[in-house]
Amino acid sequence: MSATMSSPDGSDPAGQLLRLALGDQRYAVAIAQVREILKLTTLTALPLMPTFVCGVMNLRGAVVPVIDLADRLGLGHATRSRRSCVVIVESHDEHSERPQTLGLLVDAVHEVTEHPPGGLEPVPPLGTAIPGHYLAGFARLRGEVTPVLSLSHVLDEAALGAEIVAHAQPASGHHAQHAHQAHHAHHAHHAQPSRSGHAPHDQRLAA
Repeated sequence: MSATMSSPDGSDPAGQLLRLALGDQRYAVAIAQVREILKLTTLTALPLMPTFVCGVMNLRGAVVPVIDLADRLGLGHATRSRRSCVVIVESHDEHSERPQTLGLLVDAVHEVTEHPPGGLEPVPPLGTAIPGHYLAGFARLRGEVTPVLSLSHVLDEAALGAEIVAHAQPASGHHAQHAHQAHHAHHAHHAQPSRSGHAPHDQRLAA
């Protein structure tokens, strides 16, 4: 599948759009950023990750992270069913020299629809179901006004990395604090006199 794009980051998609489902809502992405569409298979979970990171999948020998697109957009978790798909995309952003390949878990994939270049309606300042900077605009597809995602913002590498680090730090801090407390408890236990009333062995040697 291929299409013509007016910009490589998907901020102003033109040509063909892929319509997909997130829950009972419909969204679209530029088909030029879509490499392939796969049925959902087994994913390998990763520890200390935000909930929008489903895990990783093996794509012909390459390890590809999979993002729950609904969760990433703040729409709740994807419902995994027989219609669930993983959309493999290439996302460009200003922070990376090369495109990053990611999988997007969606509830269903519909059709590829033609859309005239420059035909997107602007994003209103208020009233959108998801943050406005995640949107490239709105397109009229099959009689519906459909939000078109700006994948360069949804999958911004720096933003994703910052959220992953922020999520992992509290857990790391908790484990470090627990280990620190256990270390002090261990030393406090050995510093106490034994039941026989004698000082610990190392104290008696020092005496």
